[in-house]
Parts: sequence; structure tokens; C-alpha cells
Amino acid sequence: MQPVSDATRGRGPLAGIALMCVGVASLCVNDAIAKSLTDTYAPLQILFLRNLIALPFALLVAWRMGGTSALRSHRPAAHLLRGVLWIGATLLFFTSLMHLPLAEATALAFVAPLFITALSALFRIEQVGWRRWLAVTVGFIGVLVALRPGAAAFQPVSLLPVATALVYALLMLSARWVDSRESVWTLLLYLTGTAALLSGVIVPFFWTAIRPEDIWLFVAIALFGTAGMTMITQAFRLAPATLVAPFDYTALIWATGLGWLIWHEIPDSMTFLGAAIIISSGVFIILRKRRAAG
Repeated sequence: MQPVSDATRGRGPLAGIALMCVGVASLCVNDAIAKSLTDTYAPLQILFLRNLIALPFALLVAWRMGGTSALRSHRPAAHLLRGVLWIGATLLFFTSLMHLPLAEATALAFVAPLFITALSALFRIEQVGWRRWLAVTVGFIGVLVALRPGAAAFQPVSLLPVATALVYALLMLSARWVDSRESVWTLLLYLTGTAALLSGVIVPFFWTAIRPEDIWLFVAIALFGTAGMTMITQAFRLAPATLVAPFDYTALIWATGLGWLIWHEIPDSMTFLGAAIIISSGVFIILRKRRAAG
């Protein structure tokens, strides 16, 4: 894999959208594999093995894309904190997959951009106007529609994907604490490495002997996860974030299809309605941010 050339940038928008869509699909496959593995293994063990197996690939990608400078960190403490947040977000989401349909967990996790907007304003990272605050409010109404608190169908475990989105938002905002000299490839490498290292300290307490027939699943989850993150990173390099970011929501299509194909899961109408409200709010925030930046 080679660094992005001027010729490649010339194909920017379409190439960026294509990479975003394929990257999102890869992460949905990653999540589907994780869901299937939670029947036998603890989420922490799945997380550890995924990052351990993915580490050599992340190292290769960082070196090929960013050169030797991408292998060096100028602020290791920031990566350590990001590793803790990454572990927290992943464990919350994998745990939710043990109890929820794949599409429902994916839809609820879509509130991450809303959390990012709200936290950016609360921490005074950027100014957020009333229109975006309104969109955030509407988005969280969508969460309530999907969760239906107080109804017989409500499950407390449904709050886990929302908690995942909150921790993920903190992870995204923490990128500001990383030294500006470090590339996205350095972030990808150290996120994978710190997650493998930190989870490896406590995973012996949750270890289950790996069945031979499951080895290929652990390899697959590492490959799909790393490939998905790499392609999404490339998408943001090839095209404006405001153009490719809305295509992240295609994950709901893949998650719904995989959930139906593998587990015969069909989300109910209220879940889809809530997801539509959340997605609409997220897209509006992205477009408003683009207009403000322009």
C-alpha cells in the first residue's frame, strides 16, 4: 500500500466514498464475527486477540503509509489514554452484541456524532450554534424512540451502545491531545498496540481455551477490523470529511442484512424510526459544520 499520490487525489470524491462504504461494510463484518464469538468467549478475550493479531498488519500499514516516522510517538501518554478509551468502547459494544440484534446495536451507536458535537461545545473545543444544538436534541429524541424507556420492550442492555457512543466520542476528541507531528497511521498503530498490551494484562482472568475451528474467526475479525479502519482513514484523506462521513450510516444496511442472514434478526419499526431520526440529525450536523467551515 502506497501513500496517496496527486493522481489518486484527483479521483478524490468517488474514491473516498467507495472506500468509506467498503470500510464500513468491513467493520460490520467485524462486528458480526464478534457477535458470533461472544457465545463462547468473553468480550475482553475477543478484543485482546483481535488487536494482537491485527498488530503486525497495523505496523505494516503505518510503515508503508507514513514511513519510519509513523512508528514513533512524541506523546505516549496520550496514546495510553486513547487505548483505555478504545478498550472501554469496544467492550461496551461487544457486550451489547451478546444481547441485542446487530442492527439495533449499530443504530444506537450512531449517536456518537451527536455526543462529539455536544462535548465539543461543553469543553469549548468549538462553538456550536443553536441549529446544531437543536439537531443534537432531536437526535437524542430518536434514541428515546428506539429505546422506548418504560415500555415492555425496553431492555436496560440497550443503553450499552449509547454508552459505547459516548466513550467513542471521547476517543475521537482525545485525538487533539496527540502531538500534531504524528500522522493518522501513528494513531492507528498505537491504538491497536496499546489495546493489545492493556487488555493482555487482565485477559488471563477471562481466558477460555480456543477451539481449533474458531481460529480462523479470530484471524478474520483482525483482518476485517484493520482493513475497515484503514479504508475509512484513506477515505477521509481522499475526500472532504463532510462528503464521506454521511456514508458511515450505510452500516445500518449491512448490519440489518448480516443480522437477518445469520441470526434471522429483523428490527422492529420503532428501531428503524429511531435510527432514521438519529441519522437525519447526524447528517444535518455534518452539513451545518461544512457550511460553518466554508
